[in-house]
Amino acid sequence: MATPTSRAIQVAAPDETLGEVRVEQREPGPGQVRITVEACGVCHSDAMIISGAMPGVEFPVTPGHEIAGRIETLGEGVAGFAPGDRVAVGWYGGSCGHCEACRTGDGVNCPELQVPGAAYPGGYADQVTVPAVALARIPDELTAVEAAPLACAGVTVFNALRRSAAGPGDTVAVLGVGGLGHLGVQYAVAMGFDTVAVARGEEKRELAQQLGARHYVDSTAEDPAQALQALGGAKVVLATVTNGPAMTATVDGLHRRGELVVVGATPDVLEISGLQLMAGARRVYAHPSGIAVDTEDAMRFAVQSGVRAWTQEAPLSEASTAYQRMLTGKARFRMVLTTGN
Repeated sequence: MATPTSRAIQVAAPDETLGEVRVEQREPGPGQVRITVEACGVCHSDAMIISGAMPGVEFPVTPGHEIAGRIETLGEGVAGFAPGDRVAVGWYGGSCGHCEACRTGDGVNCPELQVPGAAYPGGYADQVTVPAVALARIPDELTAVEAAPLACAGVTVFNALRRSAAGPGDTVAVLGVGGLGHLGVQYAVAMGFDTVAVARGEEKRELAQQLGARHYVDSTAEDPAQALQALGGAKVVLATVTNGPAMTATVDGLHRRGELVVVGATPDVLEISGLQLMAGARRVYAHPSGIAVDTEDAMRFAVQSGVRAWTQEAPLSEASTAYQRMLTGKARFRMVLTTGN
């Protein structure tokens, strides 16, 4: 009997064009599940995998780590889930389970972290087989298209904000209003922060207001640090952009013991002096995504507060076009591939 096959989008070599192929159906091993993919977000971090920049990536690869769908088959030993359950999988696609990070609930920092699309074939496909530990339950109130971006972009900004030094009423600035930032603004508003959107161009002011921001700073027209200090200083600047100089320009806008929290993945160097940090005991650190339970929290809070990703859908067969729209900044604001499953 021939092995069943299904559609997948693959990249044969670094930076080559995404193309549709037929792949053999992967049976879930112990502790794994096979998911029928309904939607998969196109994340900027996919570029690190497609370009081969992420260490350990072996080609051909099937990208995709903002996955939403339904469980089709359970592997041996999987408990707590059943076929038909609606689940999401994000950047956290599994971990070793025995290291210090995993044992303290910090599996996203596991040395053996598995990222879908890098450690195993990702969600640009009809089906994906993943470790059950990576599964986040999707609330009934969210569609697959709404849930998919929250599995990476959503949980990243949600986790960074809730674990920051900011409390209700504090001034929080979100640098950038793109794929991460438009969610960051919404989550910040919903958490009760006095929210400032910082972006390039006066034309984004209306967008920032639609997202709920109380203040807007056009970084092309005024110094963002001075603008933030005029508002009393930011307790937190959530940097969602991938531009190092843009991040650096906000540091002097931090309040006493304020924090610059980097969630935009970039190789850019941040040119910040020790004196800038010493003045006011400021901090700079990065925050990765989160484990499956964090994704469930991010989705549950989105349901309660009305936070939603602004998405543009494209069929799986148009993955290459959707990816290019994301890369060139034409997505408003999250491209989501749909399979029709």
